[in-house]
Amino acid sequence: MTATTHYKAPSGFDAAFNRAVRWLADRGVNLAGAQTLTVVGRKTGMPQRVPVNVLRLDGAEYLVAVRGDTQWVRNARVAGTVELRRGRRRAVVTLTEIDPALRPPVIREYLRRWGWEVGRFLPAGLELASSDEDLAAHAGLIPVFAVTAAH
Repeated sequence: MTATTHYKAPSGFDAAFNRAVRWLADRGVNLAGAQTLTVVGRKTGMPQRVPVNVLRLDGAEYLVAVRGDTQWVRNARVAGTVELRRGRRRAVVTLTEIDPALRPPVIREYLRRWGWEVGRFLPAGLELASSDEDLAAHAGLIPVFAVTAAH
């Protein structure tokens, strides 16, 4: 049985690394596909900025929160739209959370591409080489959002 929630907060090196990646993305440097996500805080109303990797798969784009139920995830659920930025290129997009039953292939591809970077943040009991069944069993702990142009 898996837990009902999962969250691994950045700390120490991870927090410094996130700041550095965000700084580079803000200046247009494509570091493994990183972009800066900006979302309005649901409690403070202040913008929150975090580096993210947008996954392109079968003609669609996705954001995967391997760290789990993060602040940006909770804020995005409330806000609905966020800004994605790399350098001068900015796009306001809509995030739609996808059903856990549809997440495993997206998570698998995300891990194939960025597992070297994010594998340590996976929920307990899950690893990069986990079976499809294990991945499906943990999919509810890893938020996945479809990214579409805002209207």
